[in-house]
Amino acid sequence: MPMSSHLHSAPRLYLASASPRRRELLSQIGLAHQVLDVPSPPGEDEPRHAGEPAADYVRRTARDKALRGEQYRQAQGLPALPLLAADTTVILDGDVLGKPADRDHAIQMLMRLSGSCHEVHTAVALFAHDRLHERVSITQVRMRELRPDEVARYCDSGEPYGKAGAYGIQGLAAAFIERIDGSYTGVMGLPLFETAALLRRVDITLP
Repeated sequence: MPMSSHLHSAPRLYLASASPRRRELLSQIGLAHQVLDVPSPPGEDEPRHAGEPAADYVRRTARDKALRGEQYRQAQGLPALPLLAADTTVILDGDVLGKPADRDHAIQMLMRLSGSCHEVHTAVALFAHDRLHERVSITQVRMRELRPDEVARYCDSGEPYGKAGAYGIQGLAAAFIERIDGSYTGVMGLPLFETAALLRRVDITLP
């Protein structure tokens, strides 16, 4: 079955995400979990609706992921456990900067972010006991001025791909970040403060 478990004790929830960073963050707080490899819907990856505000888009996408994960769990006949999903997006001047399609797209995104302040929104959705619980983390991130040559080298490292805004704060791009105001783990992809608050709502306590 397409899933894997993390930590050695019995899982206490499902994680509907293929992100290794989210798995690492849950393991960091000692939460035994099982990853569900939920198939993506056909078509464009996480499309934004026409006229949809950027802040609403990330919340809807997290909800959609959680509901798809619950439908998958039921279809697979898996035991009922709380199910966690999340979505992260970078917002600059009202525009959503998602995952880059290729190297040129990544360079374009990073040069837009260079020398500017942007927002990282990470929405967390927890489905448990037939209810959907939600929290959102919003972090202000200031990126220093980047030279075209260092952006090119960064893209050559392979790190920008698969990441909103074409950078990973926990990797090489940490050297690009002048300051943040908000949640570091939220920028990574799973704000642990907000996640823990949701877990307490469904009586999951952390070590």
